[in-house]
Amino acid sequence: MKLPHLIFLLLFLAGIINLPAQQQKDGPGKLPPELKYKLTGDGSRFVRMTFSNQSWIRLTGNNPGTTVDGYPEDLTFDIGLRRTRIQLFGQISDRVFIYTQIGNNNLGYNGARKQGLFFHDALGELKLIDRYLSVGAGLTAWSGLSRYASPSVSNILSLDAPLYQQATNDVNDQFLRKYSVYVKGKIGRLDYRLIVSKPMTIRNSAVQGTDIQANSLFSAKPPKPQLQGYVQYQFLEEESNQTPYHVGTYLGKKNVLTVGAGFVTQKDAMWHKAGQGADTILQNMLLLSADVFFEHPFDAAKENALTLYGAVGYNDFGKNYVRNLGVMNPATGTTSGAAFNGSGNAFPMIGTGTTVFAQAGYLFRRNLLGSLGTLQPYFSTQYARFDLLDDPSVMYE
Repeated sequence: MKLPHLIFLLLFLAGIINLPAQQQKDGPGKLPPELKYKLTGDGSRFVRMTFSNQSWIRLTGNNPGTTVDGYPEDLTFDIGLRRTRIQLFGQISDRVFIYTQIGNNNLGYNGARKQGLFFHDALGELKLIDRYLSVGAGLTAWSGLSRYASPSVSNILSLDAPLYQQATNDVNDQFLRKYSVYVKGKIGRLDYRLIVSKPMTIRNSAVQGTDIQANSLFSAKPPKPQLQGYVQYQFLEEESNQTPYHVGTYLGKKNVLTVGAGFVTQKDAMWHKAGQGADTILQNMLLLSADVFFEHPFDAAKENALTLYGAVGYNDFGKNYVRNLGVMNPATGTTSGAAFNGSGNAFPMIGTGTTVFAQAGYLFRRNLLGSLGTLQPYFSTQYARFDLLDDPSVMYE
C-alpha cells in the first residue's frame, strides 16, 4: 500500500473513533459495530469501510501424477489466504455512489512472496431515476449470467462460491471484474442489470497462452465488446442491489425467493484451427443460465433457516473448450501421463456444454453452541456434460 493510501486510511479510521452512532456492543447474536461515517443526520449519505479475511487450512488428496516443485506428492497439507479484502464505499450525495475494494486472493505457501494489494473494484455510479435506473462505470463485478457470477464473499453458504459461474475468471478479466459501463434498477419486484464490458487482453492472462490449438481457446486478437445481463424476480422480501454482489445466506434474517436468468455474449471471442496448416476459425461466445434462490427462516426468534439454490446453464465457448481449475492449488505441476484433471485439486470446471449446480444448507437455532455461535451444515454439487469428454464431470461438497 502506497503512503498516500495509508495516510487516507488512518485519517478515515481516526474520524470514525468518536462517532456517536456506533455504540452497539458485541455479544451472542449481535453484530459488531460498523466502521461507518454518517455524512447526514439520517444516515442517507455515508462512507463505510469493511475488512474481511478467509483462511483455508486443508489436507488435499492430490490428483494422480501431482508434483510440488518437481517432487511427487500424493497428499498436501497447506494453509493459505483464500481472500483478503478492504472495502471503502459510500453514498456521498443523493445521486452519487462510489465503491472501491482492494485486496488479494489465493496467497499460499507455493506462491510469490511479498505480493501487493490491488484493486478488485473501483467505480462511480449516478442515480438517474430513483430505484428504477442507475448508471455506473469502472473496474467492476457488475456482470451477467447468474446469481453467483458476482458472489458476496463474506456470506458464502458453502466452502467457496460456484466458480464455474465466473465463466471467464482471470482469462479476460481480473478475478471476474472487467472495465465496464452498466445500468441497473428495480421495476416493481423485477431486479435487472445490463453491462457492456471491454474484456482484458489474452496477452496478459495467466490462465492461457496466445497459441492457436485444435480445440477452442480465447482469441488473442484485440477483444470485441462483451454484452451481459441478469434479471431476477423477487417474490418475497426484496434484496439489495446497492453493490453487484449476491448474498449466499442471510443467516435466517430474510425470507427470500428469487428466480433469475442471464447471459454473456462476445463476438469472435474464441478461436481454433480446423487442422494443421488450416485457417483460423473464430467463434462467438454465448453463455446462458437460469437459477432460483430460496431462504426461509422457520422461527424469527431462533433464526433457524433453510437455504436452497439451483442453477442450470448452457455454455458455448466454441469447439471442445474445457478449463481445469484448482482453487488456490496446493500443487505446482504434474508428471508425464498424469490425470486429465491436472495437478493438485483441479478438475474440469468450465467448458462448452451443459452444467447443473445445486446446494442446500440448514441453519440451526441461534447460539446453539452458546458464545461459539451455531452450525450450518450444507451440501452442494456440480454436474457437467462437456462436449470434449465422454464422461460427466461431477463435483460434490
